[in-house]
Amino acid sequence: MSTIRVTKQFTFETAHALYGYDGKCKNVHGHSYKLSVTVIGTPISDPNNVKYGMVIDFGDLKKIVNKEVVDVFDHATILNKNTPHLELANHLIGLGHNIILVDYQPSSEMMILDFAAKIKAQLPEGLSLHSLKLQETETCYAEWFASDNL
Repeated sequence: MSTIRVTKQFTFETAHALYGYDGKCKNVHGHSYKLSVTVIGTPISDPNNVKYGMVIDFGDLKKIVNKEVVDVFDHATILNKNTPHLELANHLIGLGHNIILVDYQPSSEMMILDFAAKIKAQLPEGLSLHSLKLQETETCYAEWFASDNL
């Protein structure tokens, strides 16, 4: 059976600030992110399986990505927990805001590494994460490919 790549796209709204950055992005600001998730595998060949002919049911992929990324990061503010933004984060948490403190600079590049690890850990046996594309703006995005990370 041939190997097939399937892709599902997701959208979510997230704010972040890049501590120590020398431009406008040092300020808290938000993006309408677009995440494309591509998995690779062979279609299920058992005609008695309800998922016969599929590499993965798009609904199953949606459940994984929503649980690990979209439901967590949508309408949240991501801040590096090792910066002075911690004081701001604690204040906002006290006001009921959805704040995610991470141990990395919340750039698209570092976020995509985080997302790749989370999604890979949840994929069913026989499937691999092929690539991710995290689009931050209409003209800017980061990409992650499994083949670059062997």
